[in-house]
Amino acid sequence: MSNNTAALLDTRKRKLTGLTAGAVLLLVLAVASVLLGEHIFRLGDLWTSYRHFDGSNEHLILRTTRVPRVLVAAAVGASLAVAGAVMQVLTRNPLASPSIFGINAGASLFIVIGLVLYGSALTMNTMIWIAFAGAIFVSVCVYAMAMRDSWFEPVKLTLAGSAMGAFATSITSGLILINKQSLDAALFWVIGSVSGRKLDHLLSVAPYMAIGLGLAFLLAGSLNIMVLGEESARGLGQRVTLVRLLSSLAVVLLAGSAVSAAGPIAFVGLIVPHLCRTLIGQDHRWLLPCCALSGALLLVAADLAARFVLMPKEVPVGIAMAMLGVPFLIHTARRKAND
Repeated sequence: MSNNTAALLDTRKRKLTGLTAGAVLLLVLAVASVLLGEHIFRLGDLWTSYRHFDGSNEHLILRTTRVPRVLVAAAVGASLAVAGAVMQVLTRNPLASPSIFGINAGASLFIVIGLVLYGSALTMNTMIWIAFAGAIFVSVCVYAMAMRDSWFEPVKLTLAGSAMGAFATSITSGLILINKQSLDAALFWVIGSVSGRKLDHLLSVAPYMAIGLGLAFLLAGSLNIMVLGEESARGLGQRVTLVRLLSSLAVVLLAGSAVSAAGPIAFVGLIVPHLCRTLIGQDHRWLLPCCALSGALLLVAADLAARFVLMPKEVPVGIAMAMLGVPFLIHTARRKAND
């Protein structure tokens, strides 16, 4: 066996070991998130709530509140992280993410418009499609404003995304105030939260998340080539337009379903891809699975930590992510400016 082959196998082994360790850590955090909070449970309580459900308040909290909440947080975190990694390649912008480019805010705006028009008659499945429509609308607007001679300019993309995100958030807040929505509803659709999410919400969006994740993973090899630039990618036989369209579809599916499940949670798609590149490298065949796992880890951990900040009241996980994300964004922007 040559030295290069041995080194390659060793690298793969280390990456597999890292992903396995991350999966174990996610499981531990998920169990901790189920058991800890205002009401603290034992591991045996979780077991008996499914094996010998007795209808008690403890079993109801575990089965209908805690477990669905953790599953939603993990699924949304994974979706947003992978969407951010794909967007950063698609736009050639290290600051790209569904939140910074306004995709989350656009999906949220369309959902609020739907709620204003139809109220409680709006079903979860309908909300999913409305969220997708909002994500597509904002994506098209941002890309159109940043286009120049068939190329995307990274600076213009960031500015256009920030402007569209601010515009959509302002309209969302105005609609909520005009229609006198409750404070909880306002926080949910402006900031994002996994509190109160039911298993039905996750089951409604899970097929779209699965399609988006599967599509992103299938495009991993093409994304490795797209990193080299459009001209180089075309020279290597890459169908750039098709890859862009499929990548955009994956981002819309992931971001739209995540917003319809948990509201516009920001910065997951910015923080996680940067950390994963440091840990596992630039190969998207490994990077995207790492992002999915790390995004789930980050959001589950942030949701767990947010419960104890103002105990017994809970801080929405969207606020916790903003507290992490804003300093990280500033640090990343300053580092790129100095490079």
